[in-house]
Amino acid sequence: MFSAIVIDKPDGAYQASLQTLDESALPEGDVSVRIDYSTLNFKDGLAMTGKSPVVRQFPMVPGIDFAGAVTASTHPDFREGQKVVLNGWGVGETHWGGLAQQARVKGDWLIPLPEAFSTRDAMMIGTAGYTAALCVRALQRQGVTPDQGPVLVTGAAGGVGSVSVALLHALGYTVMASTGRPREEGYLKSLGASEIIDRQTLSEPGKPLGKERWAGAIDSVGSHTLANVCAGTRYRGAVAACGLAQGMDFPATVAPFILRGVQLIGVDSVHCPKPERLAAWDLLARHLSREALARIGATTIPLAQAIEQAGQLLEGRVRGRIVVDVNA
Repeated sequence: MFSAIVIDKPDGAYQASLQTLDESALPEGDVSVRIDYSTLNFKDGLAMTGKSPVVRQFPMVPGIDFAGAVTASTHPDFREGQKVVLNGWGVGETHWGGLAQQARVKGDWLIPLPEAFSTRDAMMIGTAGYTAALCVRALQRQGVTPDQGPVLVTGAAGGVGSVSVALLHALGYTVMASTGRPREEGYLKSLGASEIIDRQTLSEPGKPLGKERWAGAIDSVGSHTLANVCAGTRYRGAVAACGLAQGMDFPATVAPFILRGVQLIGVDSVHCPKPERLAAWDLLARHLSREALARIGATTIPLAQAIEQAGQLLEGRVRGRIVVDVNA
C-alpha cells in the first residue's frame, strides 16, 4: 500500500484527494521506483484545481516529475537501488505521476541521478530547472555568447527564471531579470542579475520593434511579454520561449525576425529526446553551484499539503520551488 494524490471525476465532479492505494493499481511500465521527492509545478496546480484540462484520463496521479530509487527493473539501463530522475513524458497527464510514494514507468523516460545531486536537490531543481537548462543550451546553440550583450530572463523569480539567472551568471553572461515583485530584487541580484526590470514595461501591448537591449532572452511568460521581448532583441539575437504564464497568445509582428534576424526558439521539456535531457542535467551538475541552489531554496511540504498549495501556486504567491516529501 502507498499514499498518492488522486484526481478523479465521480459523477462528473472534478476532485483531487489524498488516497491509499494498492501497489497492484500502478500502471504498466518496466521500472518501478520508490519516490523520495516530487514537486509542485504550474501544470500540477492546473491539474489539481481543474482550472485547465491538463489531465487526459481518470483516475490520475498528478506530478510531472520525481526522484527516487529503483525497486524493480526489466529495463537494461536501470538496476535495483539506482537513483533516478523523471521529468515530463506526460506523467501526471496521461500516465500516473510523482505525487505518490511509488511509481511504475517506462525506463526510457528515466535518467540516472547526477552524482552532484541528492534526490531532494534534483527536485529543488525539478522540471523548472531542467527547462531552464534546455533554454540556456538553446541560446548557446544559436551562438549567443556573453560578449554579445546581456540576456533577459522574464518571470525571473519563478522556478524557470531563478535557475536561468543562476546558470547564465555562472556561465559569464550579464543578466537582466524581469519580475513583477519588487521585493525580489535582492534575491535576484544574489543569483547574479545585474539589472531588474519591472514586468509592467513588457506586459502591455508594445511597438513592433523596440530599442535593441538584449542579445538573448529566456521567456516563460508568453503573450505581450514575449512579443516585447522579441521586439527588444538585438540584431541576430535569440529568444528561447518555454512558458505561457501571461497567456498562450503571441500578439507580435514579423518585424524582429525579418528585419533583425531574431531567432525564436520553442523549448519543449516534456518530449525532449533523452540525449538532450542528459546534456541539460550535465549543465546543471557542472554550473549550478551549491550556493545558488541554496539561495533558490525550496519550501518542503508533506504530500498531504500538496492540494492546498496548488491553489497558492496558481495565484503567484510562491517564490522558487515547492518540494514535496512524499514520505513525510
